[in-house]
Amino acid sequence: MNENTVLKNEITFENTNFLFFLFKWRKMLIIIALASAVVSAGVSLLIRNKYVSTVVMFPTSTNAISKALISTSYGLKEDIMEFGEEEQAEQMLQILNSNEIRSRVIEKFNLLEHYRINPESQYHKTKLYQTYNENISFSRTEYMAVQIKVVDEDPQMAADIANEIANLYDTVKNNMQKQRATEGFRIVESTYIDLESDINWKEDSLAFLRMKGVQDYESQAERLYEGLVREIGKGNTPAVKLIQNELDTIAKYGTAYVSIRDALEYDKKQLSEVKGKYEEAKVDAHEVIPQKFIVDSAYKAEKKSYPVRWLIVVVSVFSTLLMSIVLIILYENYSKFKQLQLSKTTKL
Repeated sequence: MNENTVLKNEITFENTNFLFFLFKWRKMLIIIALASAVVSAGVSLLIRNKYVSTVVMFPTSTNAISKALISTSYGLKEDIMEFGEEEQAEQMLQILNSNEIRSRVIEKFNLLEHYRINPESQYHKTKLYQTYNENISFSRTEYMAVQIKVVDEDPQMAADIANEIANLYDTVKNNMQKQRATEGFRIVESTYIDLESDINWKEDSLAFLRMKGVQDYESQAERLYEGLVREIGKGNTPAVKLIQNELDTIAKYGTAYVSIRDALEYDKKQLSEVKGKYEEAKVDAHEVIPQKFIVDSAYKAEKKSYPVRWLIVVVSVFSTLLMSIVLIILYENYSKFKQLQLSKTTKL
C-alpha cells in the first residue's frame, strides 16, 4: 500500500467515522461550547425583559342605536346583544390600526420617551411608529374575536396600553358614527321643525276661516242648501236672505278651507312619520353604547415572555458547535488534500 492510498483511506475513514472525529477534537469542541455558552448567556442578560398583555374582544353587530332599541319598522330591528361577524371583525381591525388610536396612545403614554427615542433625531417619528408596530399588534382569532397584544418592558404599562386601546375603539368608532348621525339629525330636525311650523300655520288659517263662518264646508253647505230650498218654499224672505249670506261666505272661503284642511291632514300624517325618524336620529346623534364585547381584559403579567434565555444559550451553543465542526472538517480535509498534492509532486 503506497502513501497516496494511505492518505486517501485516512481521509475517508476520518470523514465517515463521525464519533471518532468528535472524540479527537473533543477538547476544542468543549472549550468552544463553554465559551459560546458564557458569551450567549452574557448577551442574553443584556436583553431587557419584555412582558405581554392581551385583550380579547368581539365586535357588536349593531351600528345604529335607534334600530336596535326604538325602531318600529319591520325588518329593521337589530339585536343589541348579538356578536358581530367577519365583516365587523375586519372593520374593528381597521379602526384599531387607525392613526387616531395610535396618536392618542403615543400621546397619553408618552411613548417617545418610554421607547427612549431621541425627539431631536431626524427620523424620530418613523422610528417611533416602527417601534409601536413592533410592540403593539392586532389580529383576528379563529372564533372571529379580535386580540390586542402589547409587548413592553413594563408589565403594568403593557396592560394599561392594551386596555386603553380597547377603550379608544369605542371612542373612535362612536365619533366616526356621530359625525354622520349628527348631520343626519340636523337634516331631519330641520324638516320636522318646518313641517311643524307649516301645520301650525294651517291650523291658524283654519281657525280664522271658522271665525268667518266656515265650520265644515261639505256638511255645512248641504244643510244650508236644504234650508234655503225649504225657506224659499215657505216664502220666508228674511230667512232666505240670511241663508244666502251664509252661502256667500262659504262660497268665498270654502275653497281655501277645503284646500288647507286637506293639506293639513296630509301634513299631519307626514309629521307622524317624520317624528319617528326624528326620534331615531336624535338617539343616534346624542346617545352612545359600547361597540364591543370584552372577553378578556389585560392584566399585569407576572412572568416575562421575552427573552427565553436558556433557549438563546442552547441555540447559540448548538449553532457555534455546528459551525465549528464544519470548519474543522474543512480544515482537516484541506490539510490532507495539501499533503496528497505534495506527495504527487515529490514523486514526479
